[in-house]
Amino acid sequence: MKIVIDAKIPYIREAISKITDNAVYINGIDIRPDDVCDADALIVRTRTHCDEALLGGSRVRFLATATIGYDHIDTDYMQRAGIEWMSCPGCNSSSVAQYIKSVLILLKREKNFKLEGKTMGIVGCGNVGTKVAHVAADFGMRVLVCDPPRKDRGDEGNFVEMSDIEKESDIITFHVPLTRQGKYATFHLADTGFFSRLERRPIIINTSRGSVVDNIALLDAINYNNVHDVVIDTWENEPKINPDLLQRVWLGTPHIAGYSADGKVNADNMVLKGLCHHFGIKNCPHIEPPTLPNSFVPSDDEEIRHLQLYNPIEDSAHLKASPEKFEQLRNEYPVRREK
Repeated sequence: MKIVIDAKIPYIREAISKITDNAVYINGIDIRPDDVCDADALIVRTRTHCDEALLGGSRVRFLATATIGYDHIDTDYMQRAGIEWMSCPGCNSSSVAQYIKSVLILLKREKNFKLEGKTMGIVGCGNVGTKVAHVAADFGMRVLVCDPPRKDRGDEGNFVEMSDIEKESDIITFHVPLTRQGKYATFHLADTGFFSRLERRPIIINTSRGSVVDNIALLDAINYNNVHDVVIDTWENEPKINPDLLQRVWLGTPHIAGYSADGKVNADNMVLKGLCHHFGIKNCPHIEPPTLPNSFVPSDDEEIRHLQLYNPIEDSAHLKASPEKFEQLRNEYPVRREK
């Protein structure tokens, strides 16, 4: 069995070697039709656009993306071609929640922004948004949740309208997939109209997908003082992001909010399980996260301990200093643990 795999997916090689001796590793952005024409399976991340142009006429019958999002996959074509595909929902939800918690701690400690009693508006409350809601509540914040798909399904929860988020939130954080059509389209959900309707100059955080927030409209909102501060991890046109916006945001990171070793290993194990199930492989290999050297300075302060595990200020400084290295900073991201 031949498997083509994005070379930047970490920790997976030893496990794959237990399944096949015919694994080909290629940078995701460089995977071409000739690479997959005789492959049985393809394992990617977000940089590989998977559609008929890539897979038409190939032998591929199983496609996995080691990511939560799957807007880089033409799911209609997969269905027509009879290719089973999977993503990894929830794999890095704790990692993104860790990122948001770090941001909140820094707001409190570096910006003297009092969290208790403030209102956080969460747009999208699936695996990630649910955990972020718990983080906010632990800081004594009031939480508003806008999730029209869940509300329309009749899911439990006190869901609010987007207009409530715009009126009442001191912090607004986005945790939605990128969809361009239909009733729940999220492309440019935060557009010029959204920013003009904000009533409390909130802090804007986007760790979902870059095009959920119109980056030009966001830059205008900063220039017109419609927002208090901005934290952006996901950008439009990655890796060629807007340099002016990067320099104007408080924290700007290279799409690594979900990049903890724990989250990556979770995705690997979900992919391995799906792969083994599809091909009827028994004794599916399992991966454990790497250990970190014990170099932390002991502290009784839980917030300091959390920032020792992850502090986004360094990632932001690196990106602002060298925005042209966006992809390199992402691909060569150091080991980060959640605990």
